Amino acid sequence: MNKTVDNYLIEGCGRCALGGTPDCKVQRWIPELEFLRKLVLDCGLIEECKWGVPCYTFQKTNVLIISAFKEYCSLSFFKGALLNNSNKILEKPGENSQAARLIKFKSLEEILRNEPEIKACIFEAIEVEKSGLKISFKKNPEPVPYELEEKFNNDPILKTAFESLTSGRQRGYIIYFSAPKQSKTRNSRIEKSIEKILNGEGLHDKYSGQKRG
Repeated sequence: MNKTVDNYLIEGCGRCALGGTPDCKVQRWIPELEFLRKLVLDCGLIEECKWGVPCYTFQKTNVLIISAFKEYCSLSFFKGALLNNSNKILEKPGENSQAARLIKFKSLEEILRNEPEIKACIFEAIEVEKSGLKISFKKNPEPVPYELEEKFNNDPILKTAFESLTSGRQRGYIIYFSAPKQSKTRNSRIEKSIEKILNGEGLHDKYSGQKRG
């Protein structure tokens, strides 16, 4: 087990001031996260901590991450779109999601009930990596600015949160981020909007004051 992941279960992802407090989202799902952690490790993946969250790899390639959100905790598969999903437990983070797929959980009982199916998904995801399969991406109807793509490449949590937004909210952000001519200004707009995106808010939504832990 990775000691940094131990700290995640105590302090959260470290991306806001709520880390280590009862209001941190991680603290809502400790029994579920601990069980998911053990389940994934039992499948033979290597545990690391990336982007502030537990990440599990096969031969140094990212396979899945464990995440905590306000309404659920989840396993998120980087190439989930390539999995069979015969049991229909995998979901798109958002309607425009092309690669990632989530399994959402709202109780430990739900995880225990679906344990065989969860393990089957993990082992299938490992086989996808062994076979070298790649995702074939379709062009987005609204071009995503390079700076935002770079953020997504370096932060899959942000990418998942963005893809979980409604298509209208996504489009609003993309238009706003793309407008400036200078890359520095585009980056600044993205940085200032990250917290709203992580909180599931649109560009013009009134700030809820609920920060992500």
